[in-house]
Amino acid sequence: MHRQRQRIPLAATLAANSISTAGTSLTLIGVPWFVLETTGSAGRAGVVAFCATLPIVLAALVGGPFIDRIGRRRVAIASDTVCGLAIAAIPVLHHVGALEFWMLCALMALNGFAHTPGNTARYVLIPDLAEHAGTTLPRAASLFDAVSRGARMVGAALAGVLIAFAGSETVLLLDAATFALSALLIAVGVRGLASAEPRKGGAPVSLHTYGTELREGYGHLLGNRLLLAVVVMVMFMNGTDQGWNAVLLPVHAEAELGGAKAIGLLTALFGAGGLTGALLYGAVGHRFSRRAVFTVCVILCGAPRFLVAGVTGTVLPLAVTMLLGGIAGGVLNPILTTVIYERVPDRLRSRVSGALTAGCEFAMPLGGLAAGLLVEGMGASGALLAMGGVYFVATLSPLVFPSWRTMEGPAEDGAAGQEVSVPPPDDTSAVTSEVSSSAPSPEVSSSAPSRPAPAP
Repeated sequence: MHRQRQRIPLAATLAANSISTAGTSLTLIGVPWFVLETTGSAGRAGVVAFCATLPIVLAALVGGPFIDRIGRRRVAIASDTVCGLAIAAIPVLHHVGALEFWMLCALMALNGFAHTPGNTARYVLIPDLAEHAGTTLPRAASLFDAVSRGARMVGAALAGVLIAFAGSETVLLLDAATFALSALLIAVGVRGLASAEPRKGGAPVSLHTYGTELREGYGHLLGNRLLLAVVVMVMFMNGTDQGWNAVLLPVHAEAELGGAKAIGLLTALFGAGGLTGALLYGAVGHRFSRRAVFTVCVILCGAPRFLVAGVTGTVLPLAVTMLLGGIAGGVLNPILTTVIYERVPDRLRSRVSGALTAGCEFAMPLGGLAAGLLVEGMGASGALLAMGGVYFVATLSPLVFPSWRTMEGPAEDGAAGQEVSVPPPDDTSAVTSEVSSSAPSPEVSSSAPSRPAPAP
């Protein structure tokens, strides 16, 4: 009985994250389709995607110390509450005829800005929750990713059906409800854990101390070449994935594949593959070289779907590619999550995770905007092939840069487990925001970023 009680916080966090992720899949399909239905413009869909993702980067740049001071549990609850209200306002305003395009952009920006701290707060809790539950970190990381991918699969399939039969507005209302349920699970299930509560005994709040704490997080990231390599690669992957999700797939589905139901099917297949890949890695992944598995899977997970969509106009070839790409993508986040947890001490976890997220998702605002402009300038096929080329080049990173050789374990990385000393700023210096994914939380978005995330 005692052991079961110890597992409740981990189970509640996994459940909250899965529900939240299912809601993300609803928005991922529902919002672009809503824009295309109401405006008929791929360019405007790209503008909405830009407005939704730019605040994610801004919040991640400076949010790490804020999470520690307020408390991870409180931040997660408040984040979900604000996001639910922002998403619910879109269909409500549209129903009464008051929704202007700038309002849609503003509400999506608020959703992105408020969501990032909550997503990071849940993510950085996993190592402590795993220890509290008596399970290993690789297993908890694989489980965290597996349930997220299963939720994406369910959410995507549900979104396709609901849009076809009930409209995109219903999808957005359901998404708002998932935020509320996620907040409730964290409020009830994650209580009494020191790591989830505000940090005590810190320096008084001031611009100077906040800047010092930010610099500690960025200093640790900049002192670890492997983490920097992860950030750069995932930044390009997430940027092109955002273009795929927000513009390219909806436009391709509308013109060639028969509409929103095809988007739901394809995204669900990608999620099913991702779930399979994450579970397989959790079961047997420890037997193989991390770098070898990661290198093969990262090349296969993304670029092929851009190529297949660019040269074919039928569902079946793309469906097979999405399923296989999902399996490869499902392996990536458990590896990246374990590597990051091994190399970042708990004291800096929120700050470093914020820096990682900012870096990994830095290109996402431009990805959606660029995809919209490319479609209008060179057509959907040309845009798919161009962005797929960028994706492929980015995923060659593990074959090119020596720092990836250190990902087998912390003992092989000279910087592993070490805290980088960062000199405090002068009293006159302002707080600076440096660019450091998923991720998350630095995860590969894999065509369906977690609310919003680090990485696939």
